[in-house]
Order: sequence, then structure tokens, then C-alpha cells
Amino acid sequence: MSDPVVLFEEIPTADGHRFGIATLNAPAALNALSVDMVRLMLPKFRAWAEDANVVGVMLQAAGEKAFCAGGDLRQLYQTLLECGPERNTYAEDFFREEYELDYLIHTYPKPLLCWGHGIVMGGGVGLMAGCTHRVVTPASRVAMPEINIGLYPDVGGSWFLRRMPGRTGLFLALTAAQINAADAIFTGLADHMVPQERKGQVLEMIGATRWKGEAKADRAELSRILARAAEGAPLPPSKLREHYDAIDALMAGEDLLDIARRLDALAGQDGADAWLQNAARAFAKGAPSSAAITFELWLRVPRMSLAEVFRLEYWASLGFCAHKDFAEGIRAVLIDKDRNPKWQPARLEDITPGFIDEHLRVRGDMPQELLALR
Repeated sequence: MSDPVVLFEEIPTADGHRFGIATLNAPAALNALSVDMVRLMLPKFRAWAEDANVVGVMLQAAGEKAFCAGGDLRQLYQTLLECGPERNTYAEDFFREEYELDYLIHTYPKPLLCWGHGIVMGGGVGLMAGCTHRVVTPASRVAMPEINIGLYPDVGGSWFLRRMPGRTGLFLALTAAQINAADAIFTGLADHMVPQERKGQVLEMIGATRWKGEAKADRAELSRILARAAEGAPLPPSKLREHYDAIDALMAGEDLLDIARRLDALAGQDGADAWLQNAARAFAKGAPSSAAITFELWLRVPRMSLAEVFRLEYWASLGFCAHKDFAEGIRAVLIDKDRNPKWQPARLEDITPGFIDEHLRVRGDMPQELLALR
């Protein structure tokens, strides 16, 4: 019998309280976030939130390669092929439940620590971004690579990417650029860099602490624990900080075609910085539909609440499921692995306002679980 895809335990603390530990347990799949994982975590996280003896929660993952490499899209892919533009009830459940969990994490009433070691991408960033305490390690590699699979940065990405310094969030969304621990801290996706080998020390300190059972005080105490664990660990250079002005210049303006022209020029420029140039080339290979919807959401969300953004993303995600690029991107990257998707439309210039509206329109009734978010 196989082990559960999420493992739960509780460790005792010095004053008789407990600290919940949730471990994503699919290391062979780089802990890709599945519906089964979400259905285990939602009720458990809610139960821990209501249990006065549980003072905090830690979310981690099995294995050394990845915290979470994104959503588990293989089963979703089959439903995209079967349903086409028709109603896809599996996709409705997949995105509704994932966004419920992400929103719960963002609004969790107790300290919630995410240990983001290794690969943290897509749905994994969605899990990490809302935690009260986000740890990255020297081996962390963080990205929102949805443009490569014909999707857009969902899981609240429209909200947290918009709140990064300058236009770094838009740059990450359009180029799928990977960032390191220092970049993650600079953008606000992470709070501390702690070497992986000190995780045991952090757990020991959590267990040795006398917690107050008061969220504000306990969050401050957990921050002190992580700051002590991070001492003496030098941050690597931050590419985003180094190229901040260049990125803002590349991403300037309110017309995506202007941005695309600048990225195209950078991709072919002799002597350009290799990291920026690779990002520009990734944009050129990504789905034009993904770039267009990502930019439209970037323009729409600045004054929206997190709950409103999740509801908007729900319609956007179902819109992508009803069109061809999402299935084609999954095929090219995860199924056939030929890395040669045939996007429709193939050019950004061919995307119309009507095409964008069709992706973002209401499809049926908003689920009550998402209507209830405040």
C-alpha cells in the first residue's frame, strides 16, 4: 500500500502546545500539487486553525529536489482532450479547491511556515506566497513558468506578482525566469534564507519554545527563530536587484506589443546580459495567448482584493481549459516532451480584444466556496 501523498504529524512544544507539520509526499513527481493533496490539506489545515492547542503549522516536502514543482497536470490534460470547449467539471473542481487552499493559507490565523527548498514553481509558489513565514535555501529555484505551457500565472499570481517591486513581477510572469533565494526575498516571495542542513535545528527550536497561543506574539517568536537559523548564511547575488532598472525599462508602458518589441530586440542583441537574454528568448517561445491574458490581468487587478482576484482567476483558468493552447502546452512539455508547441494564435499581433474577453468571461455559476471568500 502506497504512502499518503501528504503526511501529517504534530510535534510537542515546551509549554504543552503542539506544532503541526504537513509534508508533501510525492518526491518522484517533484511533489507536484494534485487534487488528492489539496483534499487532504484543506480539512487538516482548517482543523489545526481551530485547535487551540496547535500554535502553528509548518508546510514542507519530502525529498531534496523540490518543495513543489507546480500543479499535477497529467489528469487535467486528459479532461482537456475529452471536453474541449465544453464544460469540464474536473477542471472546475481542480481550480476551485486549489484556490480555496491558497486563500486559506493567505488568511491563516496562526503562524504558517513554508520550507521552500529546491524547486518551487507554479502551484508551489501559490502554496508558499501566502504563508506568514517563507523560508528559501541556497538550492531554491523559484519561477512562474506558465507561459511555457499555455497558461498564465494563477494561484493568486495575478495578485502577488503585481505587488513586487517595480515591474519585476510582470517580467517574471512573461519570461518564466528562474530566481534564487536572494531574488525571492527581494520580491517579497520569501522572508529568510536558511541552509537546508539547519532545518532540524529550526524544528528543535520550535519544540523548545514556550508559545503564547496568541497569533501576533507567536509570529514574532517564529521570526526570531528563523533569523537565528539564518545567521552567517550569505545570500547569493540577486539578478533581479542587479537588473532592476533594465527590467523596469523593458516592461514599461501599457501596450504589450511595445514590451514584446523590446524583448525581441534584446533576444537578438550582441553582448547582452545572458540571463536577461535567456528570459527574452523564453518569452518569444511562450504562448502569445498566455502573454496577452497575463498582461490583461496585470492591468485589471491593482485595486482588487485577494478574494476578487481568485474569483477572476477561476474564470480565466476555465477559459484556458476551453481553448487549445493549454492542452498543447502540456503535451509539448509534459506528455510528448518535444518542446515544440503549436500555439493558436501563433503571433501576439493576431490576438484580439474579443479573444481576451472570451478567455475571461463567466462560465456558469461561481462556486459558493469562492463566493464566500472575503
